[in-house]
Amino acid sequence: MISAGEASGELYGILLSREIKRLWPDAEIFGVGSSRMKAEGITLIAQSSNIIGFVEAFRHIAKARRSFKRACEALKQKRPDILVLIDYPDFNLALAKRAKRMGIPVLYYVSPQVWAWRKRRIKKIASLVDKIALLLPFELDYYKGTGLQCEFVGHPIVETIDIRRSKEGLKKELHLDPQRPVITLLPGSRPVEIRRHLPILREVATRIHVEMPDFQTVIPLTKETNIKERLEDYIKVIKGETTKALACSEASAIASGTATLEAALLGVPMVVFYKVSFFTYALAKLLVRVDYISLVNVILKKNVVTELIQRDATSENIFSELKRILQNTDYRQELIYSLKKIRDILGEKRASNRVAQMTGEIAGWNSTSAS
Repeated sequence: MISAGEASGELYGILLSREIKRLWPDAEIFGVGSSRMKAEGITLIAQSSNIIGFVEAFRHIAKARRSFKRACEALKQKRPDILVLIDYPDFNLALAKRAKRMGIPVLYYVSPQVWAWRKRRIKKIASLVDKIALLLPFELDYYKGTGLQCEFVGHPIVETIDIRRSKEGLKKELHLDPQRPVITLLPGSRPVEIRRHLPILREVATRIHVEMPDFQTVIPLTKETNIKERLEDYIKVIKGETTKALACSEASAIASGTATLEAALLGVPMVVFYKVSFFTYALAKLLVRVDYISLVNVILKKNVVTELIQRDATSENIFSELKRILQNTDYRQELIYSLKKIRDILGEKRASNRVAQMTGEIAGWNSTSAS
């Protein structure tokens, strides 16, 4: 059983399920997720909430409770050999507690951001799960002395970066003008992120159109995401091809999330932005203890890419930073040089393969393949 929360967690669950099926073709996989996991052949027993923020979470409590109830019923009725949890901490730790009572082993894949807030969860995680697979090397330090088996497996997003075509070739595939440069604007994958960020990015797109008309403006979205508003003709929306869109970009404005890491691995200079409700932001200021919000800066432990948060996340500031990236050659090259260090830090580990092996080890399966 796999329990995943939002878009990136589902992607990791999909990649993991493919590796499990490769190693154990007769494995039955079911879990918590959404249409992407279902399309992969994973039997859905409950829908994930795909939410972020304190205020937003309150609005979805009823839905989360229904999903949790169904997940618990599935644990009881199906008695899986192993429960694999992917991030989604509040929901998944409660689910781990139920699994532990039933004697079902638990593998936690993707640690909650204990390095940012609620470090007390470390003890809770250690008491409920059998092993944890970590995506970032520095996370190992936070679990020292807990007795929990930990392993740095690498980041699964590395597996999705396999672009060998030229920018011109990628633009043709995406039905863009191969001769004109591209700027990508990523509003996020969650509905609440898109509602909050899209108006800002439309203004950015207008500034690009007026002041830098040679550029094509692209908004990449997941296949499941829909925009109700009719956008201007100079904005190209592309679904399900975020990696390709980023790979042919000269610069990108990205809502903080996994996409920043994807852009870094592709060597795309970026500006990172984010907005939440006033109440969520006020609570976060009190509870969260972190110097940076983008994974790029967190991993590099310094302010490499510009972060524009809350009041600073304006179309004027985002556009100004994009212009700086495009027009200041020294600044651009320095950014690209720093981004190359991300791949060195994460290495070439194949996270999905290793976590699939860990799944089999904990569940007691016999693999016909170990590579």
